[in-house]
Amino acid sequence: MKAAVVVFPGSNCDRDLATALRVAGAEVAMVWHKDTALPAGTDLVGLPGGFSFGDYLRCGAIAARAPICAAVAEHAARGGYVLGICNGFQVLTETGLLPGALMRNRALKYICRTVPLTVATADSAFTAGYASGARIALPIAHHDGSYAADPDTLARLTGEGRVAFAYDDNPNGSVADIAGILSDNRRVLGMMPHPERAADPAHGNTDGARLFAGLVETLAAAPA
Repeated sequence: MKAAVVVFPGSNCDRDLATALRVAGAEVAMVWHKDTALPAGTDLVGLPGGFSFGDYLRCGAIAARAPICAAVAEHAARGGYVLGICNGFQVLTETGLLPGALMRNRALKYICRTVPLTVATADSAFTAGYASGARIALPIAHHDGSYAADPDTLARLTGEGRVAFAYDDNPNGSVADIAGILSDNRRVLGMMPHPERAADPAHGNTDGARLFAGLVETLAAAPA
């Protein structure tokens, strides 16, 4: 399975994401934001956490207009897989690959801690390593992580089982406790928690490792 991790100015989780994917068995290439094409044979694109372009305008807004994001959108349109974590989730909403928006945290403060989550669905390549309803814990680190969506969008997400992860204690005020969502074809995932920061025993928590192991196993077994 071949993955490409996009690097924007201000990304700070790109190498963490690449390492987690490599440990899970993926072949990983790093792709610069000014590139106009993904490496041949890319199965998965990873959009990492950080503060792309200093979070000017809106978080992810400038990165969403970087040259590489046109190639990411084309990849998704062809049925390719895309994983956006934290700032990467913000980029996905800004590109329109996922609905809704990430707003300022309810308490108007940056939050950095490990939070309890529920795996809302196991019906995706991203969540195949978990059982539906499983309780896990992953770190969050964001200032603009409160997921917002209009009532019709929220009804579609919940009715179609596209909520991937839900907060147990809703630290940021996200509507319906949403921590991560899937696209309508279930091949694009955006999530605010950081599984790559809980993917090694040295982290003190390996709950995130199951996301990468299940993802790589599922994609490696998929028909070409």
